[in-house]
Amino acid sequence: MSCLSTIAVLLLPVFAFAEPTLTVRVTGLFQADREKELRELFDEQFPDLKIAKLDFDRAEAELAFDATKAFPKVKPADILKQIDQKVRTASNGTFGIHPASTVPKDKLTRVEIGVAGLDCKACCLAAYEIVAKIDGVEQATASFKNGRISALIDSAKTDKSKLEEALKKRNVPVK
Repeated sequence: MSCLSTIAVLLLPVFAFAEPTLTVRVTGLFQADREKELRELFDEQFPDLKIAKLDFDRAEAELAFDATKAFPKVKPADILKQIDQKVRTASNGTFGIHPASTVPKDKLTRVEIGVAGLDCKACCLAAYEIVAKIDGVEQATASFKNGRISALIDSAKTDKSKLEEALKKRNVPVK
């Protein structure tokens, strides 16, 4: 079954209610203070989409919306793509929306990588994006205050050494 088919099947029961909810994975939540930025973005830019719940540790959000108002002419299978496009545009590419993780949290491995040179929020975002885009990384954070990148990974797809290698290739000093 294709990814879009899977999303359509997951969304179908959601649209039986006036205000359906959709659990999604949010990229760009690399620091706790980004939660506030994401909520403000939704409040200001998307009056028909509300963040009902936000789980920073899992990098997931539950979005509530009336599909007939928010996406009047969009097929259910295309709604997630539409939300992602809107969020990426409104955030200048610093946030993204993806299907929620299908790997249970207890099956993920937490890895910590010490890094140097993350002296501002933009540097943290860059390092975060390097790690977050690796297949098998379900959630990541980056902290310039602590000099550390953390990630929840599916160890069947990746490991700590692959994350460190990707950072080194992009000139992020690994401790």
